Amino acid sequence: MVDSGLLETFLAAIQASLSVLLVMLYGGIAAWMNILTPANTKAVSKICVQMFLPALLITKIGSELHSGSAGRYAIVLLWAVVCHLVSFVFGVIARRGFGMPDWTTAAVMFNNTTSYPLLLIAVLEETGVLNALVVGNETSSAAVERAKSYFLVFATVSHCLTFAIGPRLINSGHAPEPDKSDNDDEVDAEPTENTGLLRPGASPYTRHSHSSFLLSTRRPTQKPTPTRRPALIPKKRWARLGLRSKWWLIFVSDFLNAPLLGALVGALIGLTPPLHRAFFNPTEDSGIFTAWLTASLKNIGGLFVTLPVVVAGGNPTRDLQNENRQNGNQTKIRAPILFILVTRFVLWPLLSIGTIYLLASHTSLLGRDPMLWFALMLMPTGPPATTLVTLVQVSGASEEEKSISRILGMSYLVSPILSLTVVGSLRASQASI
Repeated sequence: MVDSGLLETFLAAIQASLSVLLVMLYGGIAAWMNILTPANTKAVSKICVQMFLPALLITKIGSELHSGSAGRYAIVLLWAVVCHLVSFVFGVIARRGFGMPDWTTAAVMFNNTTSYPLLLIAVLEETGVLNALVVGNETSSAAVERAKSYFLVFATVSHCLTFAIGPRLINSGHAPEPDKSDNDDEVDAEPTENTGLLRPGASPYTRHSHSSFLLSTRRPTQKPTPTRRPALIPKKRWARLGLRSKWWLIFVSDFLNAPLLGALVGALIGLTPPLHRAFFNPTEDSGIFTAWLTASLKNIGGLFVTLPVVVAGGNPTRDLQNENRQNGNQTKIRAPILFILVTRFVLWPLLSIGTIYLLASHTSLLGRDPMLWFALMLMPTGPPATTLVTLVQVSGASEEEKSISRILGMSYLVSPILSLTVVGSLRASQASI
């Protein structure tokens, strides 16, 4: 007979996945009614990443991070770097070994590390299955909030890499049209042809720093536009710099995005006891910001959990509406989509659950927090669609690549497969306690 506890866990995981799918369905209905359009979804994606996510990072990381928990967050940071590096290797194998398109590397490397897992774990809390990972006198809600902060730290690394490296991976052969509104940021440099493998001093960047760290197999359709200048560097000083210096300055500046700044502010608040008390203690106990500033940040940060999933739900609907224009591309993208789905829903769950289980049960490297183990197992899994859609929107990729990213949104339709990953992660974490 099937273990009743296992069956209960599996049914709870199925319910959580179906809840996420229903949220996506609402986005699909909105797109079908033309409430969600490509124009306003781009605006929603932008405000989610640049305003709502930083607010969420400030409140979650700030409230959970303190001197006693810093070691656990260091583990999450290290795991995030390892996961993205291994995923990058998978993407390189797909491109060079199987001849898949450039965007496959980005889709394999960057999964939805924020809105989807946060929504999933919130629903799992409602089902009560996460109570098995609560130890001591801690409440389940406190443990779940801590798990959310773990996911957000992982997400910070993912977002930094997404918008710094992602455009170079997804658009190595096609440079975007110059943005006329940024003419003041251009330098008087003669554009050179993009060779696909950009090295310091090899060629100028485009406005969004598009180029590839990999040798592109595609020929560029046009010459790249002149390089852009980071806003903090005066124009005259920028013009005197060499190409190598410009390359490194642009590369470093691309990491300084809103999610990273939000995470740093949250870490500063969390690790500074007076600030932590001012932002998160009750008002009568020195919490001078709790009732108004912290509350407002929590309100807008909570929007990030659901909105990106709603937006992702609108993409498959638009794909079906434009199916007659995409039929010619279906055959070419089936293999990459299959590779991405197998990597994210089969290969990574096996690797992450096995690795974390061995470390948690046979060593003390991961500490004694079962919720941390559970979160680490789930972090590198899940669909890539939301991140990829946002990436191609901000990177100025071609219409063909935008269509491909929207088709990848359909990967959410198979997301109930993650129920098996949830069950495996829960059982492995329980066995390691």
